[in-house]
Order: sequence, then C-alpha cells, then structure tokens
Amino acid sequence: MSSTNRPTGRSSNASVIFDPQKLTLARQLAGLRKIELADRIGMAPASVSGWESGAQKPNEAAVAKLSLVLQVEPHFFHPAGLNAFIPAMPHFRSLRATSQKLQDQAYAYGRLASDVASLLEKSVEFPAPDLPSVPVDGTQTVSGLPEEAARETRRHLKLATGPVPHLIRLVENAGVLVVFSPSQTASIDAYSFESSTRPVIVLNPEKDDYYRQRFDVAHELGHLIMHSDAEPGGRIVEDQAHRFASEFLMPADEIGPHLPKSTTGSGWTQLRALKEHWGVSMQSLLFRARALGIMGDVSYRNAMIAISQRGWRRAEPGNVGVLEMPSLLPQAVQILENAGIPSDQLLRGPGLPRPVFEIITSRTPIRGRSVLGVEDESSGAERSGPVAI
Repeated sequence: MSSTNRPTGRSSNASVIFDPQKLTLARQLAGLRKIELADRIGMAPASVSGWESGAQKPNEAAVAKLSLVLQVEPHFFHPAGLNAFIPAMPHFRSLRATSQKLQDQAYAYGRLASDVASLLEKSVEFPAPDLPSVPVDGTQTVSGLPEEAARETRRHLKLATGPVPHLIRLVENAGVLVVFSPSQTASIDAYSFESSTRPVIVLNPEKDDYYRQRFDVAHELGHLIMHSDAEPGGRIVEDQAHRFASEFLMPADEIGPHLPKSTTGSGWTQLRALKEHWGVSMQSLLFRARALGIMGDVSYRNAMIAISQRGWRRAEPGNVGVLEMPSLLPQAVQILENAGIPSDQLLRGPGLPRPVFEIITSRTPIRGRSVLGVEDESSGAERSGPVAI
C-alpha cells in the first residue's frame, strides 16, 4: 500500500463517539485475534476486550494506534454512517473445515461489501432485490422441494427453456450483489448471505473455471432462496443447494433425454457437446445423469475413475479461458468517476479501507499476496486471470 493511502492516524476526537462493533469488524477483517491486536498496539488484551464490549472507550492515542494497525481511518470507528447488518451466519460450504478466524474474516468482508454497495447506491440506482422465497426444511433428505424451488426460481426470473445465459448478470439484475473475495479467504470457496440491504454472493477469486463458477453461483442462489432460516454448513443443506443448482442449470425434463447412459461409444462426445451447450462441467452432467437414474452406479463410477485417470478432475477438456464477471459495483464506480466523483472522495466519509474497496468493486479477481489488514504494505496483489465476460 502506498503512503498516500495509509491512514492518517489523526483521531478527530474519535474516542468520544467510538463504536465498539466497528473495532470488532476491523479486527476480524485484519484476521487478528484480540490478543494479537493488543500486542501490535502495545496494550493489554483486557483493554481490547473492554473496547469491543463497550465497557471502556479508547483514548485518542489508542484510536490512532488502532487506525494505523488495522489500516482504517480513525473515523471508521464512528457509529454513524455505514454498518450493514447480517442477521445470520453466511452459508459456508463446511463449517468444520473452516477455521473460526477465516469465518470471522469472511463475515467482516461480507459486511463491508454490503456497506460499499449501500454507499454507491446513494448516488447510483441499483436493481431492487427480487428473488422468490421458497423455504426448504434443512433436515429433509428425500423431498423434491429443492428441485421445485429451482423451477419456481426459473419461472420467477422469466427464464426461457434451455441453458441459463450469463448467470451473474441474471442474479445481479435480480438485485443480488456479487463480488470476489480476497485471496486469503479463498479456501472458504464461494459463500452467500442475506444482509439488511440485499442478498450477497461472494466468489472464490482463485477458481479459473467458467463451468464450476456458474455452478457455484447457482448453488449459492439456492441457499438464498431456500435457507434463510437453516443452519449453515450442514451436509443436508449443502446437498439441497447442490440439487437446486442442478435443476436450475439443467432442468430434468429438458436435459434428461440427451444424457448418455454410459461413457462407452460416443458417451464422452455427447458429454462434451452437452457441456458447451448447457454451460456446466462434464462431472456435473455425470452426477445429473446418475441422480436422474439415467446412468447406473457402475457406469457412473467407471466414468469418474476415467476422469481421475485423465487428469480431468480440475481441468476438463474444453474449458474456456473466460469467466462471467460481476458488473453492478464496477459500473457504479465508473459512472461516479465519469461524473467527477473519484473513489477517494467516496471513501473519505465512511473511512473504508481502500484496498478492500478495490477488491469489492473490481470486475476481475485480484489475486496474489494478502490484501487485507496488517500484511498489506508490501503486497504485490494484482488483477489477473481469465478474460471477463
């Protein structure tokens, strides 16, 4: 981070109007525990705990230290202004495989993404949220409700028969905020949540696969539509979102007649053609064929063994060098810049960290070294990867 973008450390009497929740947010975003933050600012851990609980208030010198270490402006800690509320834990793929530290960091990033959208929406009109709500019991394993939810969603979004076109553009037009996560939380993969302003989907910036990314978006869309009250991260809930995505992208009555019963003969050729037509991976097609009872267990197992032996698990033949990219926030930033309102002016009010703002509003993933929190100063992060569509 260049010196021109570093927090000033001038506290502007911030201790008098200090919001303890903002401190928790900034600390979690930086990926620091309370004891680690206390060590970096040369204070006792009890002081940080007291500030976050609201039992104590930091003095101006302490606010200045917090600002410098956490890479936010002192007025970021003001209670006024932006502070999006996320009523429930985001839908992470596996809570057991995700450390609490990464969960906290992803949660904080999601809140700031909602804040940035709210900031831009003050000047640029966004589509109103318009997703159907089709609650599905997260303990049910045998019902056809996930598939019905997918069909209802296609009807609600007025999708014609056949493949779903640009999926990210479709959900953005329905009022969903889509952003890429920073690289250091990429191990969480995609996740989603409802905020106080609009639903949000956060995508993995390291995934260079057009077909898998589309399935990720459909999977998270399923959570937003079905699981507003479900406990996130469970096997059944994740399976329901997977089934939703399969039906949403590959409606059974449309794709079923075209799926092969096995991969012998022209089976692989059929799968390649279906992959390009429907915009889904061959592995998703094989799973779909098995789930619909078109392909038997033995044929499915043999096909998956062949995929592993050929090295197609991560890089199937026919992959395209483009990704669908979000445009809602990048276009808003461009509109404001064209109107003479640069990003620096936008950030001046809420004191949002500029590196985080750049990730949230980027049309393409920003990859590389850490670009959040206290490890940013020597970051070589840059925009890279596939071409955007």
